[in-house]
Amino acid sequence: QVQLVESGGGLVQAGGSLTLSCTASGRTLRHHAMAWFRQAPGKEREFGAAASWDGKSSYYADAVKGRFAITRDNDRNMVYLQINNPPPEDTAVYYCAAESTPGYSEHYYGFATTYDYWGQGTQVTVSP
Repeated sequence: QVQLVESGGGLVQAGGSLTLSCTASGRTLRHHAMAWFRQAPGKEREFGAAASWDGKSSYYADAVKGRFAITRDNDRNMVYLQINNPPPEDTAVYYCAAESTPGYSEHYYGFATTYDYWGQGTQVTVSP
């Protein structure tokens, strides 16, 4: 079955940059939309970014638009999240997610229920 493993989290200073990686195993997800969600302490998990199956289209929450960039490499079965110029409010556990069934409209990409496969998360801490 599908497993997603995030890596690349850690401490980053405000105004810096960080790249998160997500590696999928078990089977190819090249036809599935992929996304990054995050959950800050005391808050609900929220949508961050999503990429279409071919990586040609990307979608972002307003809170991260212009600072986050999601990319994917289907040949490597990986997806990445570039975090740029983060404020301390970006501190959270970041989760990689994969669409359960290919073919969802981008209208649904921001909803956690679109995704059935989740990683364990990687901590990103932004220091002032």
